[in-house]
Amino acid sequence: MTYIPIEKIMTAETGSRFKTVLAIAQRANELAAGAAPLVKCESKKVSTIAMKEFAEGKVRYEEIKPKSKKAAG
Repeated sequence: MTYIPIEKIMTAETGSRFKTVLAIAQRANELAAGAAPLVKCESKKVSTIAMKEFAEGKVRYEEIKPKSKKAAG
């Protein structure tokens, strides 16, 4: 079983464990849907592969800011 500490995965970009876990879950969903893994991993679990991808810097967290609404007029 592979153990990857969350502190190794968290970066200044994510800033919180919650955002880190959400980003890893999103990547795990992509892997489950058929996306190719970006790292070699002994585990077949998509969650472990996603965590390893984040730990090695192959996948990054990026927050998308909503577009501001312009006033009609």
